[in-house]
Amino acid sequence: MLRPVGAYRASFVISIALLLYSGEFVSAASNESSSRLAAIIQSIENGHFQEAEAQIARALAQPNLDSERRAEYEFQRERMRRILLDFTLTDEEVRSQLGRQIPDLTAEQLEAWNSAGLLECQVIDGRKLYFNRAPSNLFRLSADAAARRAGRKPFFDSPLEKVHPHHREVRDAALASGESSVAPRRVRITQSITVEADAVPAGETIRVWLPFPRSIPGQQQKIRVIDSSPAKHTIAPEAALQRAVYFEDSARSGKPAEFSITYELTIFARYFAVDESKVVPASMTDDLARHTGERPPHIVFTEAMRNFSREVVGDEKNPYRIAQKLFAAVDRIPWAGAREYSTIVNISDYALKAGHADCGQQTLLLMTLLRLNGIPARWQSGWIFSDGEYDNMHDWGWLYLAPYGWVPMDVTFGRMRSGDAAIDNFYLGGLDAYRVVFNDDYSQPLIPNKQHFRSETVDFQRGEVEWRGGNVYFDRWDYAFKAQVLSGATVD
Repeated sequence: MLRPVGAYRASFVISIALLLYSGEFVSAASNESSSRLAAIIQSIENGHFQEAEAQIARALAQPNLDSERRAEYEFQRERMRRILLDFTLTDEEVRSQLGRQIPDLTAEQLEAWNSAGLLECQVIDGRKLYFNRAPSNLFRLSADAAARRAGRKPFFDSPLEKVHPHHREVRDAALASGESSVAPRRVRITQSITVEADAVPAGETIRVWLPFPRSIPGQQQKIRVIDSSPAKHTIAPEAALQRAVYFEDSARSGKPAEFSITYELTIFARYFAVDESKVVPASMTDDLARHTGERPPHIVFTEAMRNFSREVVGDEKNPYRIAQKLFAAVDRIPWAGAREYSTIVNISDYALKAGHADCGQQTLLLMTLLRLNGIPARWQSGWIFSDGEYDNMHDWGWLYLAPYGWVPMDVTFGRMRSGDAAIDNFYLGGLDAYRVVFNDDYSQPLIPNKQHFRSETVDFQRGEVEWRGGNVYFDRWDYAFKAQVLSGATVD
């Protein structure tokens, strides 16, 4: 069975010597502290939050506890708080929400969806709590539920997730020119954060990081700042793999704090016409090797991952055909809205077992499977948009195919259905020109470095906020993104 199905049951596969904290890996100081931290995480994964809280309190009460160990324990307390923000719905609330869209909903049907693992939930200290997006996710995961949905409302997805004239524009331009970077767009982008009133005490300094693109030859270039608020800001160096523009401002009593950046850049579509007969195993350099091995906690070659890979790949040896098989297998996992990444111990393992995944989870799963098969794979993410119709955060990746080099892959957009194989396979070897890159890797430090926990420990698309008293989590601020394709602008 190639499609992972069933409710997710968290497995403790993280190497406890590598715990993700503030976007970086930090190691445990001793076997004793490793075991203590492992026990805390296991309690949380089992839904025993009260027990975990008691374990954390005892750990923090240790004499001479260093700041690094203290941060590890405190983050587990924060992780529980975040899980409880994601899982708030009771059985009755789920039934009520679904009943408004399925008027003839029966208890038997609801139980059948529950038994199939289509309504994500956790038992926490004896209470069954559902993920906040479980009711809306059901209509993506169950054809039966979608068919019974009152009004049959369409999902609001990117127009480029289906066959679009832009795909042929890109392919035709690449084949005609022999270039892999084609069909450029000049785009103006404004991104902002609004911190709610009194989220930070009056007079204190609010520190804000907004995503900012780096120049990537052949993908996005000629970046120019147009305006910002506050006017004073600092942009991280080009070398930053999660690049940010940094602001500071004083909190004012009773008033929200607003931060924004407006800039222009030229974005190119990418297209590689891969001939599978020419693809050979890559000669490993130090750089490629860095993108081939495990990277705990989210890229781990678990036994379940190895078994799934063997089932999908079989005896295939050609790297491109292996990639095609793995791409198709992960593409079969339906997209669904995701819980916060910082609450998940191992994202690729979660995506394999949950029966659904969002773009970042699908990408990390595909990266893990490719690396397991000796194919270098790396992360990229940012924001996607269209001409005034749609915008959203999005993650995708790149794989290395000799002799072509790094080739893009977007398994969430996946295989399309036009009848033209070259267009249908566009997103294994191609990217559209309607996406801005903010991140060329995941879980990388921000510049200047955050002093407290990050709200998002993996990606960086919304931004980050803190003050000297601690991190300001997503529930205390809002974000916005607006992209405008500039018609008639010079793009060379």
